[in-house]
Amino acid sequence: MTSVFALGRMEVRRSGYGAMQLAGQFAAGTPPDRESAIAVLRAAVAAGVDHIDTAQYYGPGTVNALIRDALYPYPEGLAIVSKVAAGRDDNGTDYLRAGIEDNLRSLGVAQLAAVNLRLIGDGRVDARFDDQLAAMVAARDEGLIAGIGLSNISLEQLQHAVAGTEIVCVQNLFHVADRAATPLLDACLSRGIAFVPFCPLGWPRGQDNPVLTSPVVNQTASRLGITPAQAALQWLLQLAPNVLLIPGTGSVAHLRENLAADDLTLDDQALRDLDRVSG
Repeated sequence: MTSVFALGRMEVRRSGYGAMQLAGQFAAGTPPDRESAIAVLRAAVAAGVDHIDTAQYYGPGTVNALIRDALYPYPEGLAIVSKVAAGRDDNGTDYLRAGIEDNLRSLGVAQLAAVNLRLIGDGRVDARFDDQLAAMVAARDEGLIAGIGLSNISLEQLQHAVAGTEIVCVQNLFHVADRAATPLLDACLSRGIAFVPFCPLGWPRGQDNPVLTSPVVNQTASRLGITPAQAALQWLLQLAPNVLLIPGTGSVAHLRENLAADDLTLDDQALRDLDRVSG
């Protein structure tokens, strides 16, 4: 049965879609097949996806343009979430504001459901972090974004941020083979904040992928008659009710496979076995 969780003011299906892969390898170009990319976006919304993750710097500009071409005018209740990041050399507040405005312009919207402040650094709380967070608060207060998210953060940064403002989502690396962000997940759960694992099926792709090549994941999937991807995604869904998934794909078939994980349940043996997976 499809489950939902709050994403700021909105309530969204816990299985969403991450659009990064539509920009090609390293999210730095164009899709191999534009019509297929358009088809994936439309298939996602047709299947009930109401949470799409994107960024203006995917391409750059490629993915947001595809989303607009495929879905505009957007269906009511669709939460489009983006992200912005500053460079390393200054506090980046003007750059963050420009990034938000670029997202609004390229997507053709007046407000985004949420924008993640993606951090680059060592996870410390400092004046630079405060300045960047203040820029996000200003954008929210002006109505450009409905909610503030944080990405690639430390537990200390989350605790500092929530002491001063509302945070609606946290997006960090997390999957069955890398659980370093578990303290963040727990902190989000206790506060009712959506936790959005990026790379929920592992990274990198191919033979070095720690999730889809894991013998335990593959054996579990085989025993249950499901795919390794479905096993890994359902493990995340069963882990905590505030987990929102945004697996990416450029294939309608893979999109449907990922969304079908919603309707599965891992038995106790599967959960015990998958708890042994480590990267």
